[in-house]
Order: sequence, then structure tokens, then C-alpha cells
Amino acid sequence: MAIAAPWTENPGEPEIPLTGGDVTEGLVRAGDTVRRALGRNAPFVHALLDHLQAKGFAGAPRYLGVDSAGREVLTFITGEVTGRPHPAWIAEESRLVSIGRLVRTYDDATLDFKAPEGVTPSPGPADPPGLPPAPDHEPEIVGHLDITPENVVFREGAAYALIDFDLARPATRADELYNAMLWWGPLNEPQDVAPALRNADVPRRCRILADAYGMTERDRSRLLEVAVLRTRRTWFLMKHRAEVDGGGWQRMWDDGVGDLIKRREAWLERNGAAIESALTAT
Repeated sequence: MAIAAPWTENPGEPEIPLTGGDVTEGLVRAGDTVRRALGRNAPFVHALLDHLQAKGFAGAPRYLGVDSAGREVLTFITGEVTGRPHPAWIAEESRLVSIGRLVRTYDDATLDFKAPEGVTPSPGPADPPGLPPAPDHEPEIVGHLDITPENVVFREGAAYALIDFDLARPATRADELYNAMLWWGPLNEPQDVAPALRNADVPRRCRILADAYGMTERDRSRLLEVAVLRTRRTWFLMKHRAEVDGGGWQRMWDDGVGDLIKRREAWLERNGAAIESALTAT
């Protein structure tokens, strides 16, 4: 598929604020486009979105350019996106299946992605002191790694597209599935999840996601290790982003996300065996 023709700005077009995320500020819709501030990972994300368009992957916005205000311009994807508080339908297992299939299709589309010379994923702020090690597995894909309810667009009850690729970077499939399970299992204390998911059978939901994605036995056996290590790192990284970048990161930290992450780690220690058993059962 050829890359779309250059986008032409329409001065004076009404802008409608879009809400729902934690970090991105100043997000608006103008006509059939979304305008957002350029992030530090923008060159890598733009190259990735161009690649996805060339591959014919419909489940991501198209990068159109930069407007006169210095904001990136993306196509607006119509559909249903959860707001907050999260609606009861986020617990529907049919949606869970569709998420697994969409993420698999996306991940497969990134297998042959090669960033242009000089374009690399932004490393973010320097690693903070005491940061625990990451899982020691070679990246296989370019993961989305932010598969929150707010970042999945549904059509007719099925996951249609992923949005907000700011955290995209080389990753393993186990990393990607951990992130999906984190939000859609969900892998958190019941007090920290939407009411519709507080009584969810989390091991079963993780198995549904794994099966829909086509997760390998190797990655199923790695999932718990990845979940624990990523959770431990997340506490340090979130604290550091709050201190360095402020804004939405600082608001989340002030709202208690550090305590939530510590509760998640304890929850994983208590429930990890049941999740691993569900994932690997034959």
C-alpha cells in the first residue's frame, strides 16, 4: 500500500478536546484528524506508522505531518473507546478475544520494520539509580506496550485499532502480552481495577488472551517472570518520569500510582502460580 498523499491543513477548523489518557496533554480532534504535541519518540513512531500503512495494517492511525502549531497530525479512527469510569463491557470475553487477535496482527506487521538511518526509539530519561534488571530476552517485534482500555478502538464490539504509540519500541512477544494482560486481565489488586473487573477470573482471562494471540509455550512459561520484573522496574521508572518530566507523570505519582504498583507486585506474588498454571495447562 502506498503512503497517503501529503496532508493539507485547513486553517480555522474547529478543534474538539479529546480526553481519557493520563499523560498526553492538549489532544484535540480537528475534522478527520487528531492533533497532539510531538513526543520525544515521535520520529520512531512516525516511521513505524508509515511502515504499518505500507503493510496494509488498518488498525493504527496514519501519520499525516505536522501542523502550523507544531503538532503531529494523525488520522482520527472512528469507533468506541472507553472513557472513565470504565464501562461494564470491558469485561466481555468476546472483546478480549478480539484484542488478542488485533495485537497479534499488529505485532506480526512489525517483524520486518527497519527504522530509517539515524532514527531510533527514544530511551527516555536516563535510568534511575537502583533500577532492577529487565528480562534477559532478545526483542522480536516492535511492541505497542500501552494496550490500555483507552488505547483500543472497538467497532461492533470487536477491537479494531490501537492508538497512542508513544511507548512503542523493540520488545518481546512476552512483553507485549504481559502489557495486554496487565490491563485486560487485569493484573492488579481488585481495589485498583474497574468495578466490572473486580470479580474477574483473571487466570481464565489471561488464557483467553494468550490463546487468541497464539502465544507460544515458551512465552507462556516466561510470562510470570516478565510480569514481576517489569512491575519492579515500573515503580522506579514512574517515579523518575514524575521527577524529570512532571506533567501527567507527576499527577499519576501524586495520585498514588507508586503504591498501586507495589500492590500489583504483591498481588503477582500471590496469584502468579494460578496464572502460569492457566496459561500452560493442556
